[in-house]
Amino acid sequence: MTRRRFYAPPSAFNANRDSVALATDEARHLREVLRLKTGDEVYVFDGTGREFHCRIEESRRDAAQLKVIGEVAPAHPESPLHLTLAVALLKGEKFDLVVQKATELGVARIVPVVTRLADIRLRDEADATKRVARWQRIALEAAKQSGRAVVPEIVDPVSFSALLQNARLDSAADAPLRHLLFSEREGESLDSARGRMGANVSALTALVGPEGGWTNEELAAARAAPWTIVTIGGRTLRAETAAIAVAVLLQHLAGDLV
Repeated sequence: MTRRRFYAPPSAFNANRDSVALATDEARHLREVLRLKTGDEVYVFDGTGREFHCRIEESRRDAAQLKVIGEVAPAHPESPLHLTLAVALLKGEKFDLVVQKATELGVARIVPVVTRLADIRLRDEADATKRVARWQRIALEAAKQSGRAVVPEIVDPVSFSALLQNARLDSAADAPLRHLLFSEREGESLDSARGRMGANVSALTALVGPEGGWTNEELAAARAAPWTIVTIGGRTLRAETAAIAVAVLLQHLAGDLV
């Protein structure tokens, strides 16, 4: 039987974790869409990997109070691969699609990247904040639908140069991260790159460019960072297709898509 799942952040649980309050949107869905009533049993996940079997104690239009019966294993386990998917900014629905499908595919973190040939330009900080809030909502709904108890983190947009600098810091700290930039040209095969990743890869960062591709300067900077440049297949993919394909391939190689 499919679980009727709702989301509540850790802060919505009381100190003893035996009671949880649903926020307005979730409470309305419970009451007005699913028509659930007091006494019905549901499941609540907290976005960090924990899930709870609960019973509805009180249901109003804008709020619901649930009794926690006990903690349970999430509907589906998380991938053993901590995959960060960095994607050049794409126009509205294209980036929305990437966020949704990346969440379903088990990506742990999504990084919007400002590149030279990115499809859009952010107007200001308020524009960036609004977009991130929208993407976080999409990730939440996709996590709920796909049975994940973890909601991927959507970070604030970063510049291409800042992303490379962060990778340098990771490497300097000997963090277990490996960085792959996917390009339609000047890269090696994924099979070749895999041979140099080492055994038991637990974390990867994959960077996918915009429709316009990478400039020569960006590729040179990535190599110097150093990132491994990878080219997949013989066909030119749309940026959103490439991002989804990369998530699938890496989850197959080192994650839980088998």
